[in-house]
Amino acid sequence: MSGSPDDDRLEELRQQKKEQLKQQQQQQGGGDREAAQQAQREQAEQQKQALLKQHLTDGARKRLNTIKMSKPEFAEQAEQQILALAQSGRLQDQIDEEQMKDLLRELKPDSQSFNINRR
Repeated sequence: MSGSPDDDRLEELRQQKKEQLKQQQQQQGGGDREAAQQAQREQAEQQKQALLKQHLTDGARKRLNTIKMSKPEFAEQAEQQILALAQSGRLQDQIDEEQMKDLLRELKPDSQSFNINRR
């Protein structure tokens, strides 16, 4: 004896509900992973800021923050360079503002000139 149309409809609704629950669980699981990754990024950022604070004087830090406002990619590059120097042990004392200026000049790409020759 086969099920009535109502039974078939009920079974179909149950399957749909199961699928919805499954999707919600997957989304929540993804949310947990995303939250964990966000926490890792925040922790890495805090460690980076602590190292920069340790290796930069107040003036150098202010200069770097000013650059970060106008050119965030360039500031990130400078931070990475400072962290690399610190981790390799090549920084004996703190970088002051003048040393920061020199470092930024070294990192700044040379402006390229374009010569247009007309014939």
